[in-house]
Amino acid sequence: MKFIFTIIAGILIFFQPVMTKGETYLLNLDQSIAIAKMKSLDMLSLKQDLKIAEYNLHSATSRFKTHIDLDLTVPNYTETIRQFEDSSGITFYPVRQSVLGSSLTINQPLPTDGRIYISSGINSTDDYNEQDRWMRLNTRLGFTQPIDALYGYNNIKSAFKRAELAYEESQKRLKREELNLVYSVSNSFYRLLSVQKREEIARMNLERQQEAFEIAKNKYEAGLIREVDALQMEVDLAEAQNDYDLSLVDQQSAQNNFKQLIGIGLNDSVVISSEMDYKIVAINVTNAVELALQNRLELRESDIQIELNKLNIQRQKAEGMITGDLNAYYEKIGVNNSTLSNDVGSAINGSFTDFQERPGNFGIGISINIPIIDWGENKALVKAAEARLQKNQYEKEAILRDIETEVKNLVAAVNSSLKRLQLLEKNVRVAEKSFEITRARFSDGDIDSQALALERVRLNNAYTSHLEAYIAYELNLSDLMRKTFYDFKNNQPIL
Repeated sequence: MKFIFTIIAGILIFFQPVMTKGETYLLNLDQSIAIAKMKSLDMLSLKQDLKIAEYNLHSATSRFKTHIDLDLTVPNYTETIRQFEDSSGITFYPVRQSVLGSSLTINQPLPTDGRIYISSGINSTDDYNEQDRWMRLNTRLGFTQPIDALYGYNNIKSAFKRAELAYEESQKRLKREELNLVYSVSNSFYRLLSVQKREEIARMNLERQQEAFEIAKNKYEAGLIREVDALQMEVDLAEAQNDYDLSLVDQQSAQNNFKQLIGIGLNDSVVISSEMDYKIVAINVTNAVELALQNRLELRESDIQIELNKLNIQRQKAEGMITGDLNAYYEKIGVNNSTLSNDVGSAINGSFTDFQERPGNFGIGISINIPIIDWGENKALVKAAEARLQKNQYEKEAILRDIETEVKNLVAAVNSSLKRLQLLEKNVRVAEKSFEITRARFSDGDIDSQALALERVRLNNAYTSHLEAYIAYELNLSDLMRKTFYDFKNNQPIL
């Protein structure tokens, strides 16, 4: 079979420039899966989802680090009319000003959801109407802390935890979809193998029927059989030809579906390995269930949802708590007023001198918000969040039971399909020998065409049943692998 596969592939490669403008792929199942992982649009999209989650996690991590910002005004010129209002009435006056300045802020977030910051800047305002220049230097060291973050809901830690869980969930989803893709490719591969084998069966059936028709035709001409038997052979030959033509159409359709799934062009040629070797795999159902419960991503995803719901409950409870902020700062300011005729350097020196001599400013304060009456609004929202948490816990329990049932049924299906496959292998050998005996008896005139047709149908059914059993066994193994994250064929876990 390997030799035939190599010959077919060689012929396609030789004539490839004539047959198609695309590439030619010689694929077994593992190679098909590898191509699908690289080129499948679904997998490429999921990989981008993982990148999004990774970048969001990086962003959440960066929130704990020192941030530095520089603001520049270079410059801001204003020429307008402004309004002044006092007890004597309203007065309008012209304004012509130019503002030039910069400010540097260093901000260090705290794990307590507060922050420490230092801000320093210089600002110059030129008043062209008054011919004045105002120069201002300032430096402020400050601290701010939401007091409810100490006993209620910590935004910065919760945001990091959410990003961390989202990244893990995206990883799990990618791995699960990767195994689903493996199963889908396996399904499509064996579907293509099935129609390919059915085409071979139809072709062999056509060749046998052609041979039988020639024998019947010669016997009829020699007067050894009735005309109706010869005509029946002609009808059977036409039916065999039609079955073969339909098998070619099915093969082309299956090839196109296979190409689309793994992500190669429809103009490309595909030759898949037609070997039907299989490995006998003994599976312990208890071990398979344990592996599934350890590895199934749905369980971890349920845990992630439970953790997120706990964060939501914590956040919702904080909405009904006493909230407030603690703020403190120490600040030094220096100012200078001079005429526009003086140079900028003198104005800066003057403001710096004032900065050194002027006493520092400071402030400290606590603001508190106390919820008094909300008519049970927040309490109801907390109860709703707790109900969602309980619902997720029930869903996790249901998933546990579904996984156990699913894996047990799959193991039984694998064992059953293996026994059926081994039985049908023997059936094929018996059917082949029986058909050869029947064909010889027909040639000798011991039986009529109807008996030969029945034996031919039996042989075709034996081939088809064996093919279906082989595909069912391989697909059940592939399905079990994605449901347990364990490759029982090679006795190794899926990393």
